[in-house]
Amino acid sequence: MKLADRLSGKNAPAGEPATHDLESVLKRLHNEIIDRLDMAGVRQLDPETLRNNVHALVEQLVARQHMSLNEQQLDRIVTSIVDEILGLGPLETLLSDTTVSDILVNTCANVYVERGGVLERTNVRFRDNAHLLHTINRIVGRVGRRIDEASPMVDARLPDGSRVNAIIPPLAIDGPVLSIRRFGTGPVTPRELVQRGAFSQNMAQFLHCAVRSRCNVLVAGGTGAGKTTLLNALSSFIPNEERIVTIEDSAELRLQQAHVVRLESRPANIEGRGEVTIRDLVKNALRMRPDRIVVGEVRASEVLDMIQAMNTGHEGSMTTVHANTAEDAATRLVSMLGMAGTNLSESMMLQMIARALHLIVHLTRQTDGQRRVSTIAEVCGVERGGLRLHEVYRYEPWGVDDNGRIQGEYVCSGRSALLDRFRAAGVPLHPNCLAGG
Repeated sequence: MKLADRLSGKNAPAGEPATHDLESVLKRLHNEIIDRLDMAGVRQLDPETLRNNVHALVEQLVARQHMSLNEQQLDRIVTSIVDEILGLGPLETLLSDTTVSDILVNTCANVYVERGGVLERTNVRFRDNAHLLHTINRIVGRVGRRIDEASPMVDARLPDGSRVNAIIPPLAIDGPVLSIRRFGTGPVTPRELVQRGAFSQNMAQFLHCAVRSRCNVLVAGGTGAGKTTLLNALSSFIPNEERIVTIEDSAELRLQQAHVVRLESRPANIEGRGEVTIRDLVKNALRMRPDRIVVGEVRASEVLDMIQAMNTGHEGSMTTVHANTAEDAATRLVSMLGMAGTNLSESMMLQMIARALHLIVHLTRQTDGQRRVSTIAEVCGVERGGLRLHEVYRYEPWGVDDNGRIQGEYVCSGRSALLDRFRAAGVPLHPNCLAGG
């Protein structure tokens, strides 16, 4: 039985205390045990030794307070306390579940997870909002960030690379809110994405040729569509001998090449000083002799420096942007270029983007939870006040099966303007790849 089920009283054997009784026992014992333990020392112990020590201490306290608990109940309390010391308390059960892709904590009593693209409520609970806030502080403290009333929002990451966002009162009215975007134990390969139906084998071969021939690629999509996952997969096509500089707000990319330099932005300190933005890092990366620059996401003025880098000898660079369609992605780039404070006209900004980008890959998270590449479009110039895009591949849904899963197929236009570039780079695309999706 999972710890969450145990503490919630679910399927509890007859004669066990009710949930609120066990919670009250745990709360009384927890603080006293923490006070008695040398926290600096216990973290040096192996988990089994720590568990034995905590078990003995719990038995002593239970006997001293004349509590009537069986061995199974003692085990629950010991497990909860060990999880609190070594990990993130109630969240440890969810973090160890490989099927969970998102953990969403809406105050202490409401914890949701996403499995297979579908949200579901769990039985996991924090003791109170103070307990949840303590857990948030432990997470952000590990990466040198802070969260308090003066700075009530923070982005951080877990040791496994999972992305964390927290927001607390007074901005979060009902109590602290914690969102964790999980990542797998290792980077997802293009082959795995093909097996999952994220794109077809022909599309994977086309993207392989595009990356190897140093095309500049923009990955677009909504929140949770899988942009970072796809960016990781595409980066696996980069030759091992190239020098790659990655730039992110929270380091999530997991490139497997030998020559990778990872940079991460930094927020301002409590005095409002020391901020290092994505734009600062992009500018600095240009002085680091990169072969390629990979930016986790462009959101604002840094797009100017990214576009300039793509236009000045750093071909093969990649980044992501939030957008509903490939056309919207192009519009967003123009809007962000305007935020950079340039005096360029819209037509000039479109020309810059058209000369810099070769491909826009758009992803969609569909209503059944499946994440798919909906469009691979080539940037072919400027027309009628916008970018001229040629759609090489697209996903066409045609129905829903009995389980509510969307059915469809990948189709191909049968032509590409990049074939000569592929051949010149020594990675010609097999003609069959343009014969169908």
